[in-house]
Formats: sequence, structure tokens, C-alpha cells
Amino acid sequence: MKKTLTTLAALIALAVLPALAADEVAEAAAVSPVTVSAGGSGYFDRAHELVVHTLALIGVNYKYGGGSPDSGFDCSGLVSHVFQEVIGLTLPRNSQAMSRVGKKVEKTNLQPGDLVFFNTRRRPFSHVGIYIGEERFVHAPSRGRDVEVSNLHSRYWNKRYNGARRVNF
Repeated sequence: MKKTLTTLAALIALAVLPALAADEVAEAAAVSPVTVSAGGSGYFDRAHELVVHTLALIGVNYKYGGGSPDSGFDCSGLVSHVFQEVIGLTLPRNSQAMSRVGKKVEKTNLQPGDLVFFNTRRRPFSHVGIYIGEERFVHAPSRGRDVEVSNLHSRYWNKRYNGARRVNF
């Protein structure tokens, strides 16, 4: 099952990041967890690895307070897990605190790896996901659902969009 998800993630990454060669995506997706050194790689290389790792988690169940693929994820648990595994960066554990990390990014300037925030509980920044490109983001939506890809411009998410942050790594 894990290998199927990794393969699926690689195929999705090809659609998301068409400039990348298929063999590069397959190699990056085959490594679990993906590791990145503090120096050497550029921002876009690291962002690509974040995206591939995030896509590999599609289908993991939602669990309130969850922070691992085995137990499930809530939205901030998913984001925290991915950034810790790929970048080695410990982010705050809730979406409101995450909304103060890094620098603000305009919606028109979003890049893969950026954090996107939404008002889903009648309070700003109550939900977070990872932008993967082409107006899409990965997130752990709610109880009874799994980690999934959603469109920023869908009626539901567009109405609730609060902003985005780019974490320096």
C-alpha cells in the first residue's frame, strides 16, 4: 500500500511540476522519509521534496490531534510532520501559530511548499494545508475524511482563504 501511494505521489508530482523529469520524481518519491541537508539545495529543490512527501500521504485518515501516518493527521499535524521529516524544521503545532511563521505571500505569488490558511471554524487561520502548485493544496480536512488534494478556487476554499506564508528553509 505504501509503495502504491509513493508511486501515485510521483505520478501526481509529474502533473504538478511538469518541468521535472520523471526519473527525478521517481527517485525522490522512493526515499521515505525524504532527507534534505541544510545547505546545497535550492529553495525549489526542497519545495519539490516537500510536495512529493506530502502527496505520498494522500489517503491517510484524519484524526484530531494526530501527527503521524500510522495514527492519522489533523491539518496542523500533517504540515508539522511533513516539514519535520523533509526539512528537519519543527513548526508550531497549531494552525494559528503557524500563521505567524515565515513571511506573508500574496495569493498570486504562491509557490509549492507554501502554507495556505483558511477560516473553517469561524476564526481566522483555523485550517492549514501545503500548496503544491496549479491552484491546489494538500490538507487533512475533517473527521471521516482522508488527507486529500483540494483546489484553492473551489467555492468552499476560496470563500474561506485567509492567506499564505513561506517558511524559510
